Amino acid sequence: MLVLTGCSAGGTGDLPGGQEDKGATDVPDAGGTAAGLPALEVETVLDGLDHPWDVARAPDGTLLLDERGGGLTAVLPDGTARELDADLSDLFVDGETGLMGLVLSPAFAEDRRFYTCQGVEEDGGAEIQVVAWTVDAEWTAATRVADPLVGDIPVNESSGRHGGCRVRFDPTGALLVGTGDNAVGGNAQDLGTLAGKVLRVDPATGGPAPGNPFAGDADPVTRLVLSYGHRNVQGIAVQPGTGAVYTAEQGPDRDDEVNLSQPGGNYGWDPDGAGGRYDESVPMTDPAIPGAIAAVWSSGAPTIATSGAEFLSGPQWGGYDGVLLVGVQKDTGVLALRVEGGRLVEQFRVPELEDTYGRVRTPVLGSDGALYLTTDNGEGDDRLLRVTPGPLR
Repeated sequence: MLVLTGCSAGGTGDLPGGQEDKGATDVPDAGGTAAGLPALEVETVLDGLDHPWDVARAPDGTLLLDERGGGLTAVLPDGTARELDADLSDLFVDGETGLMGLVLSPAFAEDRRFYTCQGVEEDGGAEIQVVAWTVDAEWTAATRVADPLVGDIPVNESSGRHGGCRVRFDPTGALLVGTGDNAVGGNAQDLGTLAGKVLRVDPATGGPAPGNPFAGDADPVTRLVLSYGHRNVQGIAVQPGTGAVYTAEQGPDRDDEVNLSQPGGNYGWDPDGAGGRYDESVPMTDPAIPGAIAAVWSSGAPTIATSGAEFLSGPQWGGYDGVLLVGVQKDTGVLALRVEGGRLVEQFRVPELEDTYGRVRTPVLGSDGALYLTTDNGEGDDRLLRVTPGPLR
């Protein structure tokens, strides 16, 4: 059995990158079968980065990544890194919010289109928006083409806390957007706001995608909602073979969660205390809420600060094939979960990434079959990593 444990003592205040430090934590009990797991080879693709948030690999082999404080960088197949000319003059950056989620169009080879989720300042205020861009064939400039595609996603203007902002495509071609509750009581349970939700939108129009669970609602905001009752959705991953969508989100003092997405589902976060107080003492999935959907995986107490999520897929990954990877930001590393039919089968930590590269923000499986990771340590000490399977242990 492969058993990995560790702990990290935390203080008070915020960790680098705006991630809340919720105190000392132990790695969840980890058990996985060593047989069939290949050793992993890790190389640095690009260093000197500052809070890179997301990454995507284009069909020509170029890697596109963003940094939370602003900036889009293309890493060409020959290794050349080039900052794109892109208008980010209205970017709202505070705490956990800035330039965050990024995903390429499924038809990128034809339309050169990609999407970002980001904080925006306009008209004397701030909000979170999903923006559609195109990039030229030479990877020199990005141009906004839908500005915004989706707007009016609330942001916490005083702290930037709980900005959410992961974007991924589901198997139907709809764009999924994970949002945070902005640390405002009531947002997660309120279907009249886009905060604390997973949205499902038409990537061409920004309207509700066909088949949305609240498509007939009178409120156009509610029509965009796929699920609600979320605290801070950080990861969205589609399971190969089944098309099931799993989300990862951060809990308060306990219970980071991985959830199986269900249309119209309520995931049970309701911190609306007396007088509008943001009461984080309540359970992450409150059993007092009728029909609240239980998590597939939960960290228990205390949390590990889950972030991005991705399924590994391909025979080259051996025993890792089909495993869901989740970035970890408190014990620093990557959590591996094997899930089947919405049920947790096993969990373990990836040994080559444990307490080695710092906080891991995002894992992404590239079109070349390699795994790409962004770290989130700040102070220009971040990297884009490439992970490939080696010989079996």
